[in-house]
Amino acid sequence: MPVYCAGPAAPPNYTGHHAADMNVPIACGGVAVYPGDIIFGDSEAVIVVPKHLATELAAEGAEMDQREAFLIHEIEAGRSIVRVYPPDAATMERDRAWLRG
Repeated sequence: MPVYCAGPAAPPNYTGHHAADMNVPIACGGVAVYPGDIIFGDSEAVIVVPKHLATELAAEGAEMDQREAFLIHEIEAGRSIVRVYPPDAATMERDRAWLRG
């Protein structure tokens, strides 16, 4: 499991370090993190997704992932990258047809 940090930390002293509170907002890297927020990280970045936006962002991400798969299919099938990326109206229509079946 990858771990992202700015540097090593000394082992905690359990007599001096203990949880003072739980389920309260915190600041992490200058960003507000609230209980229920989603933390996502990969080798390029770590982001905080506010809980109230998670469903909307997941739907947009799934749509974008599907579109990217179609565009890769188009290019691998021999279509020029011109007007495929970014997609023009004709490419978007082929994408919708591809989705239907």
